[in-house]
Amino acid sequence: MTSTPSLAATGLDRPPASPWWDELRATLKLSAPLVLINLAQHGLVASNAVLLGRLGAEPIAAGALATSLYLLLFIGGIGLTSSVAPLVAEAIGREAGAASGAVRRTVRAGLWVGFLVTLALMPVLWFTEDLLVLLHQEPAVARDAGSYMRVLQWWMFPALTFMVLKGALAALQRPGPPLAVSLIALPLNLALGAFLAFGPPDLGIVGVALGTVLTEFLALVALVLVIRLDRRLHRHRMFASLWRFDTEPLARVVRVGLPMGVAGIAEAGLFEAATVAMGTFGTVPLAAHAITLQIAATCFMVPNGIGQAATVRVGRAYGAADRAALRRAGAVALWLGFGFMVACALVQLLAPRTLIGLFLDADAPGAAGVFPVAAGFLIFSALFAISDGVQSVALGALRGLQDTKVPMLIALFGYWGIGVPLGAALAWGAGMGGRGIWAGFCAGLLVVSVALVIRWRRLSAGRARGPSAQAG
Repeated sequence: MTSTPSLAATGLDRPPASPWWDELRATLKLSAPLVLINLAQHGLVASNAVLLGRLGAEPIAAGALATSLYLLLFIGGIGLTSSVAPLVAEAIGREAGAASGAVRRTVRAGLWVGFLVTLALMPVLWFTEDLLVLLHQEPAVARDAGSYMRVLQWWMFPALTFMVLKGALAALQRPGPPLAVSLIALPLNLALGAFLAFGPPDLGIVGVALGTVLTEFLALVALVLVIRLDRRLHRHRMFASLWRFDTEPLARVVRVGLPMGVAGIAEAGLFEAATVAMGTFGTVPLAAHAITLQIAATCFMVPNGIGQAATVRVGRAYGAADRAALRRAGAVALWLGFGFMVACALVQLLAPRTLIGLFLDADAPGAAGVFPVAAGFLIFSALFAISDGVQSVALGALRGLQDTKVPMLIALFGYWGIGVPLGAALAWGAGMGGRGIWAGFCAGLLVVSVALVIRWRRLSAGRARGPSAQAG
């Protein structure tokens, strides 16, 4: 009589692993450090807002104007250089271990793009005060914003370089080095900013900006050293022949990244236009708006990280021509982003004063009038958060397919065809003031999020591998 192997011996006592659970675990494993990196990097801006809030309502308003203008242009640079992640992910999925040459050339092209963007934008940022005066901002606030920007603008080159390296390492599924550096940079920025603003140098608003610039340069140096010392990254030789100006990979980075940059500027431009418009209602609404944006942006870092993970997971499946894996990666990421932002919306609705108190000292000059206005804005921010999270993840999934042109057009239409005119009509035509501007945000983001999800569902159902099949 022959013996039958037991179920335990054959492994049949365990149910087969679900590819959906595998994808969920892989997405969480990659997105968790990316979310932490985003939170730490956003923490540089948020901690600056905290320091400026300790200086009073006028400094936080000036800092909001300068930071909004800086981020408007910086986000365009991020969009251009963010193409490094999907291009590296696609190369890894397609060539596996033989992709080192493609990785190196793509990273080098991304670094060149970041350098050229910095050269183009810094002259514009130098004249921030003059620009804000032309936009009818209060002269004292415009003057402080100009002083703040003339230091803050030196943040752009190290920050864009860091973003290129972070994107490449995420595509290689090695987010650990930028995470470690980012977590160290956050308290360093707060310490340097506090020392330079309030300590013996007593530089005030300029000291806050200088602390951020010094922190970013130190963070970049640290990340480069970590990459060079990591043996598992040696085969990619990321910093070899950096002086080479390879037109083909550079053109590909720009071709994929330019629509991403335009889409980023379209969204950031929506917020910049709102900040400038809010400034026409006075310092109190502007300060309340700045605080509400910081809260919304902090929540946004989580779906943004999930979207970045979706870019990598979808990009690798795209390179490997695995359509089922591609669809799973996008679906899992979308549900994760949606669920988190629902939770964020509930917190904003249930604990508004607690959140506002994180960014504004109740005893600071002018703070008493800011609290109720910011609480009103948070009601709209809660609604806005859900759509913003979904559109960010959907955009990340589409970038994994290197589909960037149509999403750019969707963003332009939603933000500027709906969000801006509706916000203006409600703010001035309907007399809603700042609340009308936030209502326009909600409408524009809702349209964009729905359109991007529809776009993802259509493309993921039929998209095969290959950059030659890029959508128009």
